[in-house]
Amino acid sequence: MQKTTLVVMAAGIGSRFGEGIKQLTSVGPNGEIIVDYSVHDALEAGFNKIIFIIRKDIHQDFDEIIGHRLSKKCEIEYAFQELNDIPKGFKVPKDRIKPWGTGHAVLSCKGMIHEPFVIINADDYYGKEAFVKVYDFLIAHASSQYEYCMPGFVLKNTLSEQGGVSRGICSVDSENHLTEIVETHNIVKRDPLMAISEDTGAEIPLTSLASMNMWGVTPEYLDELEVGFKKFLKEVPKDDIKAEYLLPTIMGGLIEEKRAQITVLPTRDKWFGITYAADKAKVIDEFASLVKKGVYKSPLND
Repeated sequence: MQKTTLVVMAAGIGSRFGEGIKQLTSVGPNGEIIVDYSVHDALEAGFNKIIFIIRKDIHQDFDEIIGHRLSKKCEIEYAFQELNDIPKGFKVPKDRIKPWGTGHAVLSCKGMIHEPFVIINADDYYGKEAFVKVYDFLIAHASSQYEYCMPGFVLKNTLSEQGGVSRGICSVDSENHLTEIVETHNIVKRDPLMAISEDTGAEIPLTSLASMNMWGVTPEYLDELEVGFKKFLKEVPKDDIKAEYLLPTIMGGLIEEKRAQITVLPTRDKWFGITYAADKAKVIDEFASLVKKGVYKSPLND
């Protein structure tokens, strides 16, 4: 069987677990958290290994609360994203507090992955269809390099009723290959047909395809991240303590340089996430509805 890995970016989880940490907020009828559903869907689709990207200081707690019980289902490993984990010759600005973004997070898996893998956020629900489509694509292209994919969510299925969100708005060609991804901030629904960025005033059709930072890639992508991170650090102004090395930007660069082909896999599933505290009630209702429809059993892990 082809080994395939689920990489879960969870380094943003705080050192104290419990209410208030959005990745660990109970949303299922029996206390399930969002990542429980993501892992369930990934394993069901065919993925057979999980790497959680976390911080070293929460390793023990994270393993006790999440990792140990999931290790009964599949192989579990940990990668650690740390602020000081940067290449030789570079220094961390003295006032910088946070690590270097999602590209830096995935780079922490370097040396651990030698198989196709999918990258997700710990606090986003992507739906069953996305995992199946990414898995099928990765299996079909397992021996290829620079053949990547991403689920393209319909923008209207990714917005929050509580306020603006940031999304990567995607353009594709006639073969559904990604031609451009524009990181757009503070997007809100304006009317039944259109959304708008309150930052720029740009109108965005609700039928647009959006990236939710779920990427299907092959192992050489980690080499790309390593090379690109050094370039990123060279170009960051010394007084910029918030610059981030981000996956959508990295993917966009590979497309511009014609060094990778990224296939957008349209999905009809609805994204759930807790961007705002007030989103929690809506997410709980959505999962309750999925359980009622028989999409998930309850308890999920019985």
